[in-house]
Amino acid sequence: MANLNKVMLIGNLTADPEVRTTPRGTSLTELRLAVNRVTGGPNEGERREETTFLDVTCWGRLGEIAAQYLSKGRPVFIEGRLQMDSWEDKQSGQKRSRIRIIAENMQLLAGGRDGAASPAPRAGNYSGNYSGGYRQGNGAPAGGSQAPAQNSAPMPMEEDDDIPF
Repeated sequence: MANLNKVMLIGNLTADPEVRTTPRGTSLTELRLAVNRVTGGPNEGERREETTFLDVTCWGRLGEIAAQYLSKGRPVFIEGRLQMDSWEDKQSGQKRSRIRIIAENMQLLAGGRDGAASPAPRAGNYSGNYSGGYRQGNGAPAGGSQAPAQNSAPMPMEEDDDIPF
């Protein structure tokens, strides 16, 4: 039986991104995301909103872009996978765990808490698919080795790109 570990979220950052570097020199950016869900209550016309707070980890260049262009309140689309972290609490000795999202693709969305769009990079994608997102990975086209659709926008010339990759 096949397995699938895929998460797609749209939410707002609850804090500015936190950038760290591993001992081997790889950059790591932590995001804290709030995702809202609006539901109807048992009575007609009643509306409830529940918020889920999630930890998102972005590695390498994807994390550098997140740190450069995201800030508290900014909406973002994250596509990634779930990962379970387990550790032993040093103070109590209890086993602890949490689930985090490892970002594999990120798309910056317009607007923020004040509704104004902050400066964002021109649309681009690590995979070579000109869809407006940034993909973590090996540069393979999104969805496998398929050629881009004929009506897709052309890739910007490297010298025209204002974001160094």
